[in-house]
Amino acid sequence: MQTIYKVFLALFIIFIGFNLYAIDWQLGFMNEANSTFVFALAAGIVGLLLVFVLHSWSKLALKK
Repeated sequence: MQTIYKVFLALFIIFIGFNLYAIDWQLGFMNEANSTFVFALAAGIVGLLLVFVLHSWSKLALKK
């Protein structure tokens, strides 16, 4: 895995961890006060998936 992918992987994991910590679980997951953190959590998960897709594409390009 290239260094740039490792950096973004670490950033997204930290980002997801912070948002999981910031959610007030006693209010409920879909409460209006938690909506900012839920959307940010979803963006972190999408970013994490995107890092793995880009890494897979770069491995395919090296095989050709």
